[in-house]
Amino acid sequence: MKRTLLSFAFLLSALIATAQDACLNDVVNTLKDRISLSGYAQVGYTYDDADGSNNTFDIKRVIFMAQGKITDRWLCYFMYSFANTGKILEAYTEYKFLPQLTARIGQFKTMYTIENPMSPCYVELINCYSQSVNYLAGINGSDPLYGSSSGRDMGLLIYGDLFGKLVNYNLAVMNGQGINLKDKNNQKDIVGSLMVHPLDWLSVGGSFVKGKGCAVAVSSLNPDIQVGENYTRNRWSAGAVIKTKPVDVRTEYLAGKDGRIKSDGYYVTASAHVFPQVDVIASYDYLNKSKILDDKQSNYVVGLQYWFYPKCRVQAQYTYCNRHIGDNSNLLQAQLQVRF
Repeated sequence: MKRTLLSFAFLLSALIATAQDACLNDVVNTLKDRISLSGYAQVGYTYDDADGSNNTFDIKRVIFMAQGKITDRWLCYFMYSFANTGKILEAYTEYKFLPQLTARIGQFKTMYTIENPMSPCYVELINCYSQSVNYLAGINGSDPLYGSSSGRDMGLLIYGDLFGKLVNYNLAVMNGQGINLKDKNNQKDIVGSLMVHPLDWLSVGGSFVKGKGCAVAVSSLNPDIQVGENYTRNRWSAGAVIKTKPVDVRTEYLAGKDGRIKSDGYYVTASAHVFPQVDVIASYDYLNKSKILDDKQSNYVVGLQYWFYPKCRVQAQYTYCNRHIGDNSNLLQAQLQVRF
């Protein structure tokens, strides 16, 4: 009898353990299917002789990303930056109602310009975005009135593809204040973009921002606007992307108006694929921050990048900075990018 009871207890324990293992496996497999984690780091070296010679090793970006698939149509996304001072870059949820219509709410990239929505993992320049995109999209704080928002904002976005992916559209209502900040006025920015893909290798389109900003600092380019004051902040852009086997080209013209001050800029960036994993990079980048003061600068960039592993690369670039106001300067940069 004892042997029978012991055998029964052992069998029951084995069945429970097997069931627990099966449940655990189901949970693990579900998590694998529903949650994806990724990240990347960009570290490098910079020599700059503007305002005296200086050089440094630096950490440009350390990014962690997580995406959760709640249902086949509903997902959430999170992005965090560990470089410099840690901060949340993106946090949103979106639902796909139709192939032509997805709605997103939260904090994410502003869909202004071709470059701003692009990940730094794929932008060819070590400085990442062009001067005009940095300035007019509020990426790096080069516009003191706008501040440094990394090209992101809080709001509601609808987007999708039309006519068999011939046309891609984005339309958003956003705070206009930048990341991790509540709106400081009752005005919302309207942001829109439209890209048409008439050929497999060609995309053309434009974007705009219409709204009112609330100044976070004073600017010597626009001294009439004080901190905390609301001002008209409008932008638009038009550009094209060419993607072929031998070369990729991206070009865009941008214009903006802050109060009474108008600014504009344009860039052309080319990547020639000379070997399967090696690209030659060349770029011309122009920005005029104030047409009244004629505060303009042109950057000429040449460099190489080697993709030694999928999504991982080594880059080296030289930039000649030609300033209309102030002395010209030289910039040497090297960068290592790793991603998982």
